[in-house]
Amino acid sequence: MAKVKDSPPEEVRAAYKQHDEIESNPRSRALFAANVPRLEGVQRRVVGELDRDGYSVVKFSDLFSAALWDRLAADAGIYISEIEAKLADGEANAPKVPKPGKPGKPPQPEKQAKEKFFMGRRFKKDPLTLENPWLQLGASERMLGIVNTYLGMWTKLSYADQWYSPPRGSEADRLGSMRWHRDYNDQHLVKVFVYLVDVDEGTGPFEYVPGSARSGPYANIWPWQPAGDTYPPGDEFDQRVPSSIVRTFTAPAGTMIFCNTSGFHRGGFATEKPRSVFVYNYVSPAALETLVDRNFDVGGSASALPEVERFALT
Repeated sequence: MAKVKDSPPEEVRAAYKQHDEIESNPRSRALFAANVPRLEGVQRRVVGELDRDGYSVVKFSDLFSAALWDRLAADAGIYISEIEAKLADGEANAPKVPKPGKPGKPPQPEKQAKEKFFMGRRFKKDPLTLENPWLQLGASERMLGIVNTYLGMWTKLSYADQWYSPPRGSEADRLGSMRWHRDYNDQHLVKVFVYLVDVDEGTGPFEYVPGSARSGPYANIWPWQPAGDTYPPGDEFDQRVPSSIVRTFTAPAGTMIFCNTSGFHRGGFATEKPRSVFVYNYVSPAALETLVDRNFDVGGSASALPEVERFALT
């Protein structure tokens, strides 16, 4: 079945349900059940916190080596330097043209056409390959062990990229994903953020509403559905979700945040200092069949990988 993400909402929902319940996800759950990973202590903690709260915070060095972090941080720094040089020269300040909304995502407001550049995406034009250490990390059995155990199935890595958000000043409006929303990609979803710089209140920290995914107490407030309206009105959201329960993730560079972003979240509203993060999206096969286009294509180069990694990348 071809992807139907650009079809009318009712067709998208029907196709997603077919893949979730019959065609794609049952096989993925069977593969997981036949190959349950053996997790170590930190991995088990992350899975337990995801189950309980919908998110988990962990130091990169608690899951991977300090040497790998040094290598990745140095690589990320190259892009940060490049994009900041372009910003200084005015090369990255071209006005944006509004794009039509995707299923479950409203069209960008007209005023966004007057806004200048507000986020850089490193691999938007130069896709990742398996030689890249960031893609190797995202497809590693250590990462997949956490994500697959939490979701109870073999998952697909659907997105991997480094983001850069320059400061916009305290008077700027929140745009796009800076507003409260649910990711439309999937209901079986884990997003992983790797902070590449120290993030405080002025750096656009990631924010999340615990209990807004799966069967949590806020899951039925503008509930997730394929091609649904995932950006609720801001004033109504503030009335229905108490600010006291919102979790704001200020943290140093080298922090990893695992999160089920079918729950409400927002981030990137950098007012004082630039923010740079690496982002991974993991989804179920149903989403990849109906709702999601990857930003990379490894082709046959994944053939020599372990089966669970090959499944995640193809």
